[in-house]
Amino acid sequence: MPRINYIEPVVMLATVIQWLVLATLAGVIVGTGTSLFLHGLFFLTDRTTSIPLWFQMILLPVGGLLNGLILYYGYKQNTTGLKDSVIAAVHKQAGRMPFKTLVIKPIAAIITLGCGGSAGKEGPCSHIGGTLASGLGHILGLNAELQKRLVACGVSAGFASVFGTPIAGAIYGVEVLAIGRLRHDFLFPAIVAGVTSFQVSKFWGIPYEYYAIDWLTGFSETIFIKTVIIGIVCGLVARLFVDMIAFARVTFARIRERFKVWPPAMPLLGGVLLSLLIIVIPTDYLGLSLPLMDRALGGEAMPYMGFFWKILLVAITLGSGFYGGIVTPQFIIGAITGNVLAHMMGLSPSLGAAVGLVAVVAAASNTPVAALFMGIELFGSGTGTVYVAGAGIAAYLIIGHRSVYPDQVVAYSKSSWVSFTPGVPVGEEKIHLSYGLLKWLSRFRAGRFLDRLRRRR
Repeated sequence: MPRINYIEPVVMLATVIQWLVLATLAGVIVGTGTSLFLHGLFFLTDRTTSIPLWFQMILLPVGGLLNGLILYYGYKQNTTGLKDSVIAAVHKQAGRMPFKTLVIKPIAAIITLGCGGSAGKEGPCSHIGGTLASGLGHILGLNAELQKRLVACGVSAGFASVFGTPIAGAIYGVEVLAIGRLRHDFLFPAIVAGVTSFQVSKFWGIPYEYYAIDWLTGFSETIFIKTVIIGIVCGLVARLFVDMIAFARVTFARIRERFKVWPPAMPLLGGVLLSLLIIVIPTDYLGLSLPLMDRALGGEAMPYMGFFWKILLVAITLGSGFYGGIVTPQFIIGAITGNVLAHMMGLSPSLGAAVGLVAVVAAASNTPVAALFMGIELFGSGTGTVYVAGAGIAAYLIIGHRSVYPDQVVAYSKSSWVSFTPGVPVGEEKIHLSYGLLKWLSRFRAGRFLDRLRRRR
């Protein structure tokens, strides 16, 4: 034991130095890779933002067909048998990802967003980050444990680079791996990689936008309760978001199987459906929809059904086979929902939008800690941090054991009243009411039955 006491600080110091080197290197590589993707995305979307409606209706099916062809034929190049999911890479593949398919998702995402598909930009960045980090680990000959940490570093670096939130991005890349568990041994490498990637992306000219929210002065119990209510509603909205995406994917898969549709034609079908919908739904809900978020955070009154239109278009876009991120839409949906609720409850609409944004991300992605830090980095700290935290945790609980990431595993239950086998992916776990709750319910029912008998007598 004394010998361990002397050696342990040296080992820990070596660990810190090891990850300063590895995570910094990963951050530089990932920051450069994601910057290249973002510049390509900005170049194309800047040229398709203000096109006429008729042209937009043509672009959507064309973009769907291109997505289908790229994803269908591109993934035939993956002969490794490995999934290109970063969550699966950490949990099931010892940190390994297929390198040959690195550019497929980024190219597909640029086409999706450039043609008007309703999705996000962070998915390709996390994919780039995880794949490049996995490749780096392979070149350096790292063992499986180090490889897993390096892949998590890459994901964190990708998120930090795309949103300009290095700490939130770093935590998101770790927290998203499992519901109810945040691995602290991943945090230091993730933060180093996230901060490095963010600085490298700024060096390559990636612009970031932050928002000045009026948090008001002093803490108010009334405002806190109202923001928790916003969080509860946002949790239900996030649940609708997750369920509609799952429903869309199942529906399009059944259509493909029932009518023997050629797989690349499914996104084409989704593009046609989107083209028909934008005859009645404003085109503001296509693409990234960031102007909608800006307006909501700026305090402008938003349409009551705005959150639903965005959910619908995202569900069709991703469910039919387009590729794109799934976090940016959560920003838009949350900001619109919070803004609308704030107007109803007599709160500052900007405050409501900020709280709603954080709450939907905390719920749909099951990342309440990362969402809280995202709120701090995007909107600033102060009294509002308490409101954001309360709403985010409430939303995280209300959504239950659902996630926008099918590979996300459930490590711990969100309630002591439910139980299941830990370590199973979302959707595959079998949730049961706990024995204690079942026992209480049986006693309660027995008591009510006896009361009825006494009344009859």
